[in-house]
Amino acid sequence: MRNFLPLRSALFLGLVASVAMAHGREPNVGSIYVRGRPNEWVRRLNVTPEAVTVLRFQQPCDKEGTKILGWEGRFEPVECAGKKVLIEPLQALHPEDRFLMVVKLADGTEVPFTLVRATRKEGERPDQQVNVFVEPDTRESLQKDLEETRKREEGLVESVRRFHQEDTADHALAKLLATGDIKQTPFRLLKKRVLKSEGEETTVRIYKGKAKAAVLFTVKNLDPSKPWNLLEARLVTIRPGDTPEPYVFGDKRPFALRADRDELAPGESGNVAVVVDRNAFKTENGNAELILEIYREDGWRQAYVVLDERLTRE
Repeated sequence: MRNFLPLRSALFLGLVASVAMAHGREPNVGSIYVRGRPNEWVRRLNVTPEAVTVLRFQQPCDKEGTKILGWEGRFEPVECAGKKVLIEPLQALHPEDRFLMVVKLADGTEVPFTLVRATRKEGERPDQQVNVFVEPDTRESLQKDLEETRKREEGLVESVRRFHQEDTADHALAKLLATGDIKQTPFRLLKKRVLKSEGEETTVRIYKGKAKAAVLFTVKNLDPSKPWNLLEARLVTIRPGDTPEPYVFGDKRPFALRADRDELAPGESGNVAVVVDRNAFKTENGNAELILEIYREDGWRQAYVVLDERLTRE
């Protein structure tokens, strides 16, 4: 991605397209438990060219019997490495694409899979590592199943907690911005910039409001084959004189975020809206500048905006 120098106003803001890498993410690791005859039903795998999907079995795989049907030009040749099978698409799959893969194990067992395009939707994130238990009643698989059940329960509890935290007036305002109903909000457009970078065009709009500020990122996916997804947004303090490049390590501040869609296909555009309350600028030493960052799915910081408390004044 191409760098842009910050366009910083003496009063309010700076914004830039950036290539800083996001902080570490936990890999998407899951398990499949094959009960009954392994070839009675087909398991689904969500794959992406952004990551290699690794299947881990309890016994070695048979290289000659492990194959993807119609893979030519769409995947790297499937690899068997001991008890592991490596799957790597060469390009993003289309939503309607379905590829059948059969893994043959050393004892002759064949396990079928369907390879589909990974998205940001719940349950469709890229499968990075999948542990496949063909004998699911062993002690190892039962222990793994118990661990994953506990993680799912913890995730559900966290989702409920987050839902209640995000049911606020600021989140309602962010949703109005993301869906284009700006006239229904108290915000007034202060500045607009268009940032062009490799694979995206980002229009950044900064809004001024009574006791609140807002930023609307409109992203157009210019990549001919890969979808665009938002990984995360961060709002942290920045000390006077500090540079936002390449990383910012300030204190995290609260904000409300809404997006109008989960994923942008090639050529599509979408909105990410953020609302910041005046209280977010307050620190023990007075009001601080804040930096709002957005990161795309592959971990690169796409853009940032430096915000001043004066955006929240009448």
